[in-house]
This record gives sequence, C-alpha cells and structure tokens, in this order.
Amino acid sequence: MFSKISSFSNKLLNIAIAFSLAAMSFAVFGNVVLRYVFNSGLTWSEEISRYLFVWMVFLGAIAALKDKMHLGVDIVVNALPKKLQKLVFLISNAIVLYLLWLVLQGSWKMTILNMNSTGPATGMPLSYLYGIGIVSSIWMMLLVIASLLKAIRGKTENMTIIQSSNDVLSEVSQEDKFIAK
Repeated sequence: MFSKISSFSNKLLNIAIAFSLAAMSFAVFGNVVLRYVFNSGLTWSEEISRYLFVWMVFLGAIAALKDKMHLGVDIVVNALPKKLQKLVFLISNAIVLYLLWLVLQGSWKMTILNMNSTGPATGMPLSYLYGIGIVSSIWMMLLVIASLLKAIRGKTENMTIIQSSNDVLSEVSQEDKFIAK
C-alpha cells in the first residue's frame, strides 16, 4: 500500500514539475515571439511565469529531499558508531521537521494574509503563490516522517539525510560504463 502511494506521489511530483517548466517556457517564449514579431505581448506572461517558477523551485526541493540530493556534510556522521549514527539521524530529522513546521506556519499566515490581494496582470489571488509553501512543507514532512519510521524500525542502512558522495560517484561511474557500452 505504501509503495503504491509513494509511486503515485512520485509521478504526481514529476508531472507537476514538468508542467511548471513547460508552461513557464511556453509563456516566456510566446511572449518573446509576440513582442519581437508582432510588436505586441501578453501582459500576464511575466507574472504567470514567475508564479510557475516559484512553484517549480518548491516542487524541486521536494524531489531533492525525496532523492536525498540536498547539500550536506556527512563526514562526521559516517565516522560515528552505528548507534550514534541512528541517534544523530533521529535528531537531525526532528530538527528538519521543526523547521518544516515553521515554514508551514509562515506559509499559512502569508496565504491567509494575501487571499484578497491579487496579481496586477493576472488578477489571480496571491494566496496561490504562497500556497506552495503549505503544499511543499506538508509533503516534505511526510517524507521525513516516513524516513524516521524506517530508521526506528531499523530498515535503513544509510543514517544520513543526504546521499553519500561515494554513492553519487558510484552512480556516475556506472552511468559512464553504461554509456561507453
């Protein structure tokens, strides 16, 4: 059941990122063509592309957390014994959860505060722009909680929030071998 939900959320995330990138590209490219070829333009193109860019960045942060691609230093954690690694992993994830809670609170306040404010060109409520903070913080919280539950059950072998640099190098070398064939 959990793997089906995870697979569905991964597909949804990838579709949302791809849609944001495609829509942003079409809006900007279309506006450039209209401006230089027809000497006119779409007044809402810049604003909507800015909104889509913000959404794409937040969705990308979710994808990076899911794949453990955020930057970090794991040299200290890797030098610790396994039990201390688990403790540090639990503490660091608890800190991440707290910070995500702060993002959720701030995003909620900004969304409510801007419900009646609208964008100058699109007329869209600015709460749509700030709402991505709510979506991303809840989604990231769920990912961190799932990671914590795996660690508590002892079903994880890597006790870092980030992907090890050795893992990244081995993936790159395997991709190079695949390409060379």
